[in-house]
Amino acid sequence: MAGPTLVIELAEPVSSAALAEFSLLMRGLPTHFEQRRLGYFDVNVPVERLGIDAATALDAQEVDGRRPFLVYLMGPGVGDESIFETEHADEPEVEAVLGFKPSHAVNVSAGCNRGIDHTATALLAAAVVDVLGGVVKAELLQGHQAVVAGLPGVLGRTDEEYPMVLGTAEFLRAWVDQPGFRLVK
Repeated sequence: MAGPTLVIELAEPVSSAALAEFSLLMRGLPTHFEQRRLGYFDVNVPVERLGIDAATALDAQEVDGRRPFLVYLMGPGVGDESIFETEHADEPEVEAVLGFKPSHAVNVSAGCNRGIDHTATALLAAAVVDVLGGVVKAELLQGHQAVVAGLPGVLGRTDEEYPMVLGTAEFLRAWVDQPGFRLVK
């Protein structure tokens, strides 16, 4: 069962130095690591390495603390160009809030859909933003617009059919601490 996904929008291509740092992050966090292509990682990350107290988060769930993810860079010259173009074809409101047209993106996709996976996805995406920069784009559940409005690191919101918030790593870390936190799948 697939879990939540967050997209990190990048204003420019990733430099070779930043790509090397991204690769180091993706090699250092997981217990399982597979690099399918440059910038495309299949990993299992122990939640403790993301700052999550596994004993508390996993107590009644009988779940392994290692969570599966696909984390991949996409866009011109790095792969999944057609997916990138399709996903970014019609987002004028997002571009207006961002103040730039994304040249590349990073998807952080959980392989499972338990509550712990939502938190782990947000914190892993925050770690990626710390390394690569960029702006996180997250769809919001009904009623969550008010929850995220006053959080630090919110750069803007869209009010499309599927509302989104755009923010920083600081925003993601503040959001996961909110009661009822959950990403849209």
